[in-house]
Amino acid sequence: MVHEIKTQWQGNMLFNADTMGGNFKIDAAPESGGEGKGVRPKALMLTSLAGCTGMDIVSLLKKMRAEVDDLEINVSGELTDEHPKIYNKVTLEYIFYGKDLKKDKIEKAIQLSDEKYCGVMEMFRQFAEINTVIKYKEKKS
Repeated sequence: MVHEIKTQWQGNMLFNADTMGGNFKIDAAPESGGEGKGVRPKALMLTSLAGCTGMDIVSLLKKMRAEVDDLEINVSGELTDEHPKIYNKVTLEYIFYGKDLKKDKIEKAIQLSDEKYCGVMEMFRQFAEINTVIKYKEKKS
């Protein structure tokens, strides 16, 4: 399988990206010569990680019959000081919302995504330390 995208320069630091399933703008911050009209490339990497693991977890929880009302995934990445600046530490914070949450199945789904299914996670593991935080927000009966 081959994935292909097309980017077209729009002037200054702005690019339009056509991807499989949608398009969006990529731009730099004003202090880096951009106009802030699009997402930053490194932020896209963190977004891809959240999306990949999130899709895995939602799918797995459905199969496990452990559905949740909502799921929020917050990702933070710490950049190295030297160029090229790369993420060397990444933290994923999973927040699950619902009633009677099946924590054992939720944690198993996270583990399966982390260790088996999420290719983006595996790519990140090649250059960054990854930490996971799980929080539960249970509704009262």
